[in-house]
Amino acid sequence: MIEQPCQDVLNKLIKLDYDYVVDKITSFIRGCVEESRAAGAVIGLSGGIDSSVTAFLTVKALGPSRVLGLIMPYATTPREDVEDALEVARTLGISYRIIDISEIRNSFAKTIPDFDESNRVACGNLLPRIRMTILYYYANKNNLLVVGTGDKSELLIGYFTKYGDGGVDILPIGCLYKTQVRALGKHLGVPDRVVRKPSSPRLWPGHLAEEELQLKYDLIDCVLYCLFDLRLNIDETVRMLGVSREVVCRVLELHERSRHKRSLPPVPCLDPDKMYKS
Repeated sequence: MIEQPCQDVLNKLIKLDYDYVVDKITSFIRGCVEESRAAGAVIGLSGGIDSSVTAFLTVKALGPSRVLGLIMPYATTPREDVEDALEVARTLGISYRIIDISEIRNSFAKTIPDFDESNRVACGNLLPRIRMTILYYYANKNNLLVVGTGDKSELLIGYFTKYGDGGVDILPIGCLYKTQVRALGKHLGVPDRVVRKPSSPRLWPGHLAEEELQLKYDLIDCVLYCLFDLRLNIDETVRMLGVSREVVCRVLELHERSRHKRSLPPVPCLDPDKMYKS
């Protein structure tokens, strides 16, 4: 149970002008597709809230005939996730493919010297990177844009795989916090089971985002809103939310440590007056 000051901020966050939000995001998607002269969009459907809301918005922007959904389970993917992804695809009337990536992932394990199955992070991050390559295969083949499903919360704390689910062409819900995405999903008619489902990248069995982060998204979003939208400092955020300084610093640390994920790789700077021989 979060404290009342934080609950007040959370209530503000989810009190969206849905018409405005939907219009701006769908216009953004259409504009990006038109500007790139793409035929449409391809999106990975995980059965989770972010991919489902993104799919609903993309179809609203482009129409079902211009959207392709890829459902890419691994051996440990819960069956309910595949079923939820299928329900979203069928509800929207889009074409979709189910591509089991287990053999692809296992070929890495057989081919890479010193492959270590016990390293959860290294092995887990292979999955979104495999999915990214498949998304871009279909994008290249059919002249489609890869539509990313990351939300503002994940982007700001770096809770995504670099060159995995972070490797996309556009991020339509990158302007909305996780709690706002859930509220928007309910408004759009995303299946209730998906709206209520706990967030999880499913990188290993039983993987849940909030357990790994050791923080609830309701709390993360309130802290991020104070720090980045209201531009409050740490002490001001602590006072406004009625939370501990430790919690605010933990969220800020996640942001700082993941800065490299939100930037292009660094390049050395050479002085043109000095780099050429006379």
